[in-house]
Amino acid sequence: MNKAGLSKLALALILGLLANGCHSASGSGGGPPGAVHSAAADFSVQDLNGHPVDLASLRGKVVLLNFWATWCTPCRAEIPNFVQFQDSYGPQGLQIVGMSMDDDAKPVREFYRQFKMNYPVGMGTDKIAQSYGGILGLPVTVLIGRDGRIAARYVGAVQLPTVEQEIKTLLASKS
Repeated sequence: MNKAGLSKLALALILGLLANGCHSASGSGGGPPGAVHSAAADFSVQDLNGHPVDLASLRGKVVLLNFWATWCTPCRAEIPNFVQFQDSYGPQGLQIVGMSMDDDAKPVREFYRQFKMNYPVGMGTDKIAQSYGGILGLPVTVLIGRDGRIAARYVGAVQLPTVEQEIKTLLASKS
């Protein structure tokens, strides 16, 4: 998806959120793909180094799945914090997975090195995006509990203290 297309989709999403008054990390059990409390959709991609990233293999861990792009200013701002979260909470069972929505892997590889990213990053697809409720603007961050269910979904830049507290809560849960 190119920048112009994502910009139009982001504007439509923002207008829709404002009209509905919703920007929440909570939701009900059933619902559409990517809904909070629903089972997280499995995916399998190769990371930038050619290693497989498979959500099913991460079962039992808390997963922060971040849809982002190199040209996205809020994405660029929050990634250093995700690197820190991976360092701090990885030993306790957190696994961050980046899903770049860039059109080409070359700028993603450069970004990965520049930002010293310490977690796997794969190239996102429309199919994966749709399985998480559609990615109409970036960033979108999805927290998945150890049980493989979506615990929270954040559209736009995350409130770092809120996400960190949610991570701690999910890590404390052994199920």
